[in-house]
Amino acid sequence: MFREVIDGNAATLGGFNVQDYFPSLGRLDLLAWVVFAKTNSRSIAVEEDQERDFVDVLLGLRQEYSLTRQDIKAILMDMFIAGTDTSYIVLEFAMAELMRKPHLMAKLQAEAVVKETLRLHPPVPLLLPHLSMAECVIDGYKVPAETQVIVNAWAVGGDTASWEDASEFVPERFMVNDDGGGAPAPDFKGRDFQFLPFGAGRRICPGINFGMATVEIMLANLMYFFDWKLLNGMRPEDVDVTDVFGMTMRRKEKLFLVPVSRHVSRA
Repeated sequence: MFREVIDGNAATLGGFNVQDYFPSLGRLDLLAWVVFAKTNSRSIAVEEDQERDFVDVLLGLRQEYSLTRQDIKAILMDMFIAGTDTSYIVLEFAMAELMRKPHLMAKLQAEAVVKETLRLHPPVPLLLPHLSMAECVIDGYKVPAETQVIVNAWAVGGDTASWEDASEFVPERFMVNDDGGGAPAPDFKGRDFQFLPFGAGRRICPGINFGMATVEIMLANLMYFFDWKLLNGMRPEDVDVTDVFGMTMRRKEKLFLVPVSRHVSRA
């Protein structure tokens, strides 16, 4: 049911929304009502003998911050939507790209690999809708204040004017030179507009540090404890990285790999 609710939310938020075009018909968004009804059906009651978790913390802050049940459910919904699909999509694309270029696994630097994966395969390609704060003119077009703005992070990350060999998976572009020379690698924290996988400004994703640490740790462990092989004599160039467009952009084909356990010393 958890998987179903997550998929339903992604479809609702990323698909056609009749309310965007006919605000008076917003109450007829049946898909949203079905999804939220399923979410509401889950109890957030906490058993006395279970360990404290994030839900317990929110429940404990109800009085201090005047949190209602709806507030708590909204926060949890943000956590589930923003922190579930995005992490596994980045990890799976990173593994797929590494299998396409096996030589990179020998000198893996998880941070650089994850950043390059985010550039080529941003899990949320159009980020989230924003509203312009003030009237402005862009390329001769007048944009009124409070206009909904969609930022194409996928196109930004693949812009040949900003990236050399923009269509190629080259993690080295994010590696820091040992001698400290050369231009610094672009940062993903909203200061370098050629690389915006988490957005920018006041509405930048609040889970940047948590998300990056999670994916880097998972990727590093997968590479540290296992050697990875392709199925049935597949060649690296046979690994398909075609994606399926949506609010979150996942791989079209499932990635099947064979893990070969390493004898790693834990001393």
